[in-house]
Amino acid sequence: MTVALLLPKNAPFSAEQISTLNKVMPQTTPLQRSWLAGFLAGFEAPQLVVADRPRAPLTLFYGTEGGNAEDLAIKAKKLAHKHGLDARIMDMADADMDLLAKAKNLIIYVATWGEGEPPSRAADFYHALMSDAAPRLDGVRFAVLALGDTSYAQFCAIGKAIDARLEELGASRVADRVDLDLDFAQPAAEWTEGALTKLAPVNSLSSSAEFKGSVQVVDQDTPLYTAEDPLDAEITTLINLNGTGSTRETWHIELASDAPDFIYMPGDAIGIMPENDPELVAAVAAAAGLGSQAEVLQKLRLSYDVTTLSRPLVEAYTKLTGRTDMAMLSDKEAFARFAADRQLIDFLQAFPEKLSAEQLFGLLRPLPSRLYSVASSQKAHPGEAHLLVGAVRWNSHGKARKGVASSHLGDRSGVGNTVKIYVKPNRHFRLPVDDTRPIILIGAGTGIAPYRAFVEERIETEAKGPSWLFFGERNYKYDFLYQLEWQDYLASGALTRIDVTFSRDQPEKIYVQQCLWQRRAEIREWIEEGAHLYVCGDENGMARDVDQMLVKILAEPLNGDEQVGRTKLKELTKAGRYQRDVY
Repeated sequence: MTVALLLPKNAPFSAEQISTLNKVMPQTTPLQRSWLAGFLAGFEAPQLVVADRPRAPLTLFYGTEGGNAEDLAIKAKKLAHKHGLDARIMDMADADMDLLAKAKNLIIYVATWGEGEPPSRAADFYHALMSDAAPRLDGVRFAVLALGDTSYAQFCAIGKAIDARLEELGASRVADRVDLDLDFAQPAAEWTEGALTKLAPVNSLSSSAEFKGSVQVVDQDTPLYTAEDPLDAEITTLINLNGTGSTRETWHIELASDAPDFIYMPGDAIGIMPENDPELVAAVAAAAGLGSQAEVLQKLRLSYDVTTLSRPLVEAYTKLTGRTDMAMLSDKEAFARFAADRQLIDFLQAFPEKLSAEQLFGLLRPLPSRLYSVASSQKAHPGEAHLLVGAVRWNSHGKARKGVASSHLGDRSGVGNTVKIYVKPNRHFRLPVDDTRPIILIGAGTGIAPYRAFVEERIETEAKGPSWLFFGERNYKYDFLYQLEWQDYLASGALTRIDVTFSRDQPEKIYVQQCLWQRRAEIREWIEEGAHLYVCGDENGMARDVDQMLVKILAEPLNGDEQVGRTKLKELTKAGRYQRDVY
């Protein structure tokens, strides 16, 4: 007997599959169909077992400048579900004290910027929390993870202050604060798991996302290439953009990879895993009494920070060696005076001791990666990423110094060599979704890099919005980075306006913020028409001065009230229309 029943056209199969099944099934025997029924039962798709217990709310606050704290909050949200927690993420830039007071369970990831400052986007939240107007937080359970850099005196100062303040306001600490240096990834993951465990409801399942059957769940949002697992890319172009006679040395570097999953967006940064200068490595090893052991030199070159001189390192060295003649440890000010423009090699040579390789490695932190704003659109350059790297060179205390990554790329790496890279997303430095919006791009020196990517992207997407570039450097003749490209963009209409200023082309120095003031009326008109403003550069120099100038420009029509100008600039920030990429 054969089966006459045919699959209908609306069956959940393609037309080709329906045709095949209708050909095969009528020819099967009862024994064959019975066997198939059992086979299909065992082939059941994995089913999610969902706990019927209610989930406890969890708020994940983050305060970030470079994106690390935000990345940790995103990872924590993904882990929270298995702990019976319903998590939501909140940027401190969008939070207020009422929202904080309503949080039942709270984890804060926050970075310290520069010499003990909150990240710029988190500044208002931080100051409100520290003020006398901050609400009581009785009933709130919390944990704080602080990010910082031990090369700065105020290591993790903001995280420490927030942790103490939450307790002062009545919140209950459920996990001890952890203060993490640049090599934070692994300890942050371990701390997050512990904090989530302590915040989890008592009656929650330890893992409510369990699957029947053998199935691998792939997290599509997790970057495939990270600082812990970078990608090899080939250097295909290496050009010094500064003219002969310039006091600058700025390298245009093109990196190529055929990896299909190497993806970035304009505004993102490319992380470079650098290598130390072999000459400096040899000097450090010699100062520690290790000679020229090949294995030791290789580890120092590839894996350890051999430049940074920090107070924790000096304290560990003192404890290790038992020396009592290091007066610079008497207080922070004394150490700061000694460490000013000195590096590890200066310290080891001033206070020499013979160390074992393990002792030296134990004193040093891992070699951190360096981030550079991507200077290209991937739509315009498939399989490539372009960087703009300023060579860092100076002299101090009788020694010639070099930047770790810039000298690695510009001096010791050539075309055809490979470097290890990864993408660092910058979600708060993006072109407007509405490509008809005007954009105002403000930068100096290598801060022009992301704007090259922005303009290339707009060309590729045929964006209609006008664009205005402000750029500053030292000399027009030597330092007008990508000059021919900007002139071509201006001639083609891809760039609507450009204003440049060169500080050393006249007796009186003129900087980009002064150029903004000269064009203040037109800038206000662009803002009224919906323009997005971008600033990229040195936070302690150009970026801070530009910020203050924009406040002044916005305040001028309002009787020069800078408080009102600052409020209007904050409103632009909250609307995503004022974005900064500072370093």
